[in-house]
Amino acid sequence: MIAALDFQQEIDPEIMKRLAVDNAAISAYLGALIKEKRRSPKDDVLSGLATCRDPKAGRLNRFDLMTTAVSLLIAGHETTVCLINNGMLALLREPQLLERLRQDPGLAPRLVDEILRFDPPAHFMRRKALEDIDIAGARIPKGAMLVLVLASGNRDPRRFADPDRLDPDRPNNQHLGFGVGLHACVGAWLARLETEAALVALSQRLIRPRLVEDPPPYRSTAAVRGIERLLISIDGVT
Repeated sequence: MIAALDFQQEIDPEIMKRLAVDNAAISAYLGALIKEKRRSPKDDVLSGLATCRDPKAGRLNRFDLMTTAVSLLIAGHETTVCLINNGMLALLREPQLLERLRQDPGLAPRLVDEILRFDPPAHFMRRKALEDIDIAGARIPKGAMLVLVLASGNRDPRRFADPDRLDPDRPNNQHLGFGVGLHACVGAWLARLETEAALVALSQRLIRPRLVEDPPPYRSTAAVRGIERLLISIDGVT
């Protein structure tokens, strides 16, 4: 499903066939689940979305509910998985940082923010210009579709000193890993906590971890930058 978000003008027909099958399957699954949540709501996000009724706008229709649910599934799972993988790869390439994290778990919040700057799972986002915009000597006309490359901004040498270096002690690390302003990621704090917990646990439990292949193979999609597999060798687990 993520492959459909890519820049490719012509996606492989086989991918499109699989996408149609997957879309039908997840639509059937979520449709039945939403019906059940409305009939018997529980203490979960989908129940809240399915039963919420705005005084003015009413409640979400079935299509909007399914679209929102799929977005939450992808944004809440795929990107966080990729962030953990990207972070572990960066640490395995910097063993001194991995050891530092093992000795001091309090480093985790700053480290995760730096990984979000250094190698974020979301490298770009699309936007539509709502009006003419003059910027850097150029005009973006109203209605133009834009691709904002957040990963490039995260390594802008005019904003970050030595941008190609992983540095958890970087001051004022205002990265774009979660977007900004109105479009900032609503799950940012949860993703941070999940990644902090995973990297601390891996650093403390894996005995002498090291990469088996470097660079590892990456997914073919650009929409979410992620590792296909991260093979490591260890001497044991504590």
